[in-house]
Amino acid sequence: MARNELSSNTITGNFYLPLRQQDGGTENFALDVDFKIPGSGVTGIFGPSGSGKTTLLRCIAGLQPCVTGSLTVNGTPWQQSGNPNRSLAVHERPLGFVFQQPSLFPHLSAKDNLAFARKRASTEVSNEEYDEIVALMGITALLGQRPDTLSGGEQQRVAIARALLVKPRLLLMDEPLAALDQARKREILPYLEKLHRSLDIPILYVSHSVEEIARLADHLLLMRDGRIEQAGSATELMSSADFPVHLGDDLGVLLEAEVIDRDTRWNLLRARVAGAELWVRDSGESLGERIRIRILARDVSLTRTEDQQSSILNRLPMRVRDITPDADPAMVLVRIVPQRFDTIASYTHIIARVTRRSLHQLALEENSPVWAQVKSVAIVR
Repeated sequence: MARNELSSNTITGNFYLPLRQQDGGTENFALDVDFKIPGSGVTGIFGPSGSGKTTLLRCIAGLQPCVTGSLTVNGTPWQQSGNPNRSLAVHERPLGFVFQQPSLFPHLSAKDNLAFARKRASTEVSNEEYDEIVALMGITALLGQRPDTLSGGEQQRVAIARALLVKPRLLLMDEPLAALDQARKREILPYLEKLHRSLDIPILYVSHSVEEIARLADHLLLMRDGRIEQAGSATELMSSADFPVHLGDDLGVLLEAEVIDRDTRWNLLRARVAGAELWVRDSGESLGERIRIRILARDVSLTRTEDQQSSILNRLPMRVRDITPDADPAMVLVRIVPQRFDTIASYTHIIARVTRRSLHQLALEENSPVWAQVKSVAIVR
């Protein structure tokens, strides 16, 4: 079963938190959500600031009281409205929580911070399990150091290891990279990807970063104004031309591909995706391995005939599926699909952002044959 398929292995819940009063006034926020998400893999919770992402996570953790609320994690009730006997207190919920700030004990070494969590695990943590988590987060060489001697990314890796050592049945991550600069984010993202691949426990990952959600999420909850606006497969939702959260230059498609060839001379991989083959930069993946790629609409150009004199390696025979207006009145979004497909899933396509003038000059309309050009260096890994 694919990770993003819903099954009996699910997390279901609903929470209602009305408008709150503060200092005699009314805060302009209420949470009203009802969700059913996979009980494995990574569910990204995405939306603009103030949409309720962190509040939802706090409700799931039991940190935020609600007027009504229920939660069932993979068949086990954690909370039931009107039945306090069936609701677990915060300390009884078998979960790990990683916040924006690592919040490590400053007077303890990294090793002692981990030991503190290990003692509080729901079941005994074996030495083998401990070593596996330490290796997974790449912190073996950091164990003897105190937090003030570690970089922000190193501290956060220790904090994630600490959360894992309590043996959670659910891992909550609230914008764990938000406090890091771009270099530190790029440093820690590969560890989060390893975490995603290696662990069976479900992860709820809050972020307003398109890059993080695209790289990590299997399933997606899109939030706005305290409500879940859309939910579904991350690859499908993030490949929609009418994505409900304004993405601007980050609009594009998210695709799952298979590595089928390696060109060691030029450090490139050839990947097959939905009837097409693409050359991408070689990051060391094995043949047959699945990878995730993003093609941004701004990086796709269209021609009526194949340009074989171009430096662009990826030239794909496509046809126009539909044309929709862009937020910028000078632009349009052209959704294209492989020519040899008669019917094709809604997410197996590419989006090109072109000017209205270019659309007119190329005389593009629905079902027009085109060649899509995508630079290998522009494909986001």
